[in-house]
Amino acid sequence: MKYSGIPLLLLSLAAAPAFAADADISLTNDSAKGQINFYDNRSEIQLGTGYTYHEGSRHLFNVDFHAQGQTALGNLPATAGIGMRGLAWDDDRLDGGAVGLGGFGTVNIPDVPGLSLHGSLHYAPSILSFGDSDDMTSLELRVSYRVIRNAEIFGGYRYLNTDIDGTNHDINLDEGVLAGLKIYF
Repeated sequence: MKYSGIPLLLLSLAAAPAFAADADISLTNDSAKGQINFYDNRSEIQLGTGYTYHEGSRHLFNVDFHAQGQTALGNLPATAGIGMRGLAWDDDRLDGGAVGLGGFGTVNIPDVPGLSLHGSLHYAPSILSFGDSDDMTSLELRVSYRVIRNAEIFGGYRYLNTDIDGTNHDINLDEGVLAGLKIYF
């Protein structure tokens, strides 16, 4: 019998209102990811954790820690964060992880209330990788629309890749067009 991480993901999201600022779930054709962030965008830090179940019994866990602040990109209000993302993954025969350095940015579009663009990029060289990972790259791009005051929908693209230690091969741990929703508490 195959283990499915979907019940764990749903249970985590159900408990989120007790201790989180926001929770989101996103789906690609091959994966489901849940993310909980503990502080809102007015805080000077951001701490979050996530779990992704990928078809084929691949499990991905992340912990994020960033310094964040309000800024502007031209005349557009923005939130930016710089920090790290710890990633651990487990597949049938391989497992590994890394601590990637990078950041994120969210830009609000005032001419279209509720519309925002979000991007995050983290990279871990081999010195910050462990297990079967030799390096790791994590990229996510989103376009979001806040439907109501405490919920938004989004679409975008996610790419998570690692080189396999001791080989000339790499694998995409998770990649694809995504859709999801975020709820603010």
